[in-house]
Amino acid sequence: MPLKKGTLYIVSTPIGNLKDITYRAVEILNSVQTIAAEDTRHTKILLNHYDIETKMISYFEYNRGLRIPQIINQLESGNDIALVTDAGTPGISDPAYKLIRSAIQNDIKIESIPGPSAFLSALVVSGLPTDRFLFIGFLPPKKGRMKKLLELVSMEATLIFYENPKKIVKTLSDIAEYIGDRPTVVCRELTKIHEEIIRGTTTDLISYFNENICRGECVILIGKSKENVYFN
Repeated sequence: MPLKKGTLYIVSTPIGNLKDITYRAVEILNSVQTIAAEDTRHTKILLNHYDIETKMISYFEYNRGLRIPQIINQLESGNDIALVTDAGTPGISDPAYKLIRSAIQNDIKIESIPGPSAFLSALVVSGLPTDRFLFIGFLPPKKGRMKKLLELVSMEATLIFYENPKKIVKTLSDIAEYIGDRPTVVCRELTKIHEEIIRGTTTDLISYFNENICRGECVILIGKSKENVYFN
């Protein structure tokens, strides 16, 4: 009788507040043989908070070539593995995609354990239209940046970007130049003590962050250029 393969669990974890985790996620993290974490030091804080002692290995962009065969081998040997990112849902702006594709190719069962996502949390509090949205993630730093922004000009949707706080003014300035001075929201430190949500036009927010230091990872949301979408 062939050995039963293990399951790869895609486990969402808190984006800030450690209480924002499901009972099922805690159960899975306790029950699997291994947790593959983007940053084991970061995930250790969460595991300690919930008294989870499951063995961890690192899985991130620069070691995935080595790790994917190791993880697939464990799964094919019957071990269950949980994949977690630093914050939120694995597969959103992180290297989980490649591992998931490999698991599919090897006929391994995959289960999603849903939970927090920074861009969805930002979208629902933004006050911008939610009927149609496009998640872009991080813009290319140089090559292809202008082209990507110009492609978005005609999109009839709320646009969602991730950005590093040190680059927030640069990115907002590029958005204003190539997409236009649109209804704009920046959410930073979501679910944390210093959570901040700033609304206005793109140029309003450029002025704000020129005068106020931005800390923490940011979600930028750009609304459609329609009168009823602007904040009064």
